[in-house]
Amino acid sequence: MWNEIKQTLKLGWPIILGNLSQVALGILDSAMVGMIHSSQLAAASFVNNIITIPLVLGMGLTTAITPLVAAAAGRGDKDEPLRILYNGIWVVGIIMLIMALIIQFNDGIVFMMGQDKVVEDLSAPYLKWMTWGILPMVLFLSMKQFADGLGQTRWAMYLSLSAIPVNFALNYLLIYGNLGFPRLELQGAGIATLLSRTAVMIGMFIMLAQSSVFAPYRQEWRQKLRLQRQQLRDVIRIGIPAGLQYGMEAGAFAVSGIIVGWLGYVQQAAHQIALGLASLTFMVSLGIGAAGSIRVAYAFGQKNMPHARMIGITSLFLAGAYGLCCALMFILARHQLPLFFNHEPEVVRFAALLLFFTAIFQISDSIQAVGVGLLRGIQDVRIPTLFVAIAYWVVGIPVGYYLAFSLGWNTAGIWTGLVVGLSVSAVLLTSRFLRLSKAKNN
Repeated sequence: MWNEIKQTLKLGWPIILGNLSQVALGILDSAMVGMIHSSQLAAASFVNNIITIPLVLGMGLTTAITPLVAAAAGRGDKDEPLRILYNGIWVVGIIMLIMALIIQFNDGIVFMMGQDKVVEDLSAPYLKWMTWGILPMVLFLSMKQFADGLGQTRWAMYLSLSAIPVNFALNYLLIYGNLGFPRLELQGAGIATLLSRTAVMIGMFIMLAQSSVFAPYRQEWRQKLRLQRQQLRDVIRIGIPAGLQYGMEAGAFAVSGIIVGWLGYVQQAAHQIALGLASLTFMVSLGIGAAGSIRVAYAFGQKNMPHARMIGITSLFLAGAYGLCCALMFILARHQLPLFFNHEPEVVRFAALLLFFTAIFQISDSIQAVGVGLLRGIQDVRIPTLFVAIAYWVVGIPVGYYLAFSLGWNTAGIWTGLVVGLSVSAVLLTSRFLRLSKAKNN
């Protein structure tokens, strides 16, 4: 058991650091604009809620590449991985370009969702920059998933980490107008994010094209870089449900954030603080799930289901233990952590309350994130998508809305609904993996 945990962590820690660095860009933006005023932080939260669904849908689409590449590697096939990447990039790129254009030509949506006037005015220009920042991010992630599926998880980690100081420097110049640059405040944060994501995407492409590590997979590359029906079908078959899974979970948090915005920009700023910190811990869970998914997919490609089941069980155990540690951290530091984002007493008070709820759902959030990855590793995606839809949209959001407005719990009610939705998701996904892996094992 402990050896399996060790192997998962060995594969997963670069993925975890890479994930954390991606989220760190958003956290960095929030922290730096939050120091100007809570209205800037609220506007950042509002825009992030709007683009969360297309962003996470794109991220989910790219995750189809990893198990397909890992399964091919498990079969010893060195030709298939590059075909999968090429066809996957076409699927992801076209879908995300369409979504970016839809948002671009409907940017007036920020004035139609019942937010404070000051938040609406700040959000419109920021939305455009963040929308176009999605494209380089998902193209980078597509290449990252290719490398991860081959077990080369450190390359993307180095690039992702390098984006943090680049983004910080650009924020310093463009948000505050230092060293002669214009003071663009929140809009400057959006420009900085777009530029840093583009730089990382270009860096990943150069690495895949030139590194000797990937040379065996670049052999006769002209013949592999073709659109092929089977690879397109496989990416869509796994990627669309995976994207919907991520999109429905992220959408639940995004809708919750918009609803919280109806209660005022102070509550929305507090929501952004709690959600930003929760997203950091979630990225670790996502990394554990990705490592478990790769190892399960490799065993699945070898038709070794007993090993796949053992990998899954130990990954779930690791997720639960990690979630417990995070819960304790949030409970003990809930009054101190908000101070990294804002010092307004009312914002800090609301954020401390929401961090208590964040602590409650840490275990279930971690387990359900890993459960989704394990099921994707055995290429089971349709029923898990249904489970996620039920957990968040049939149970979580309605419960939160009822508690918030019918019982008067306000923001606490919304977050209670999130706790319930995550718990239901964790139970359903874990039970399905244990049942399927046992049935295939027999």
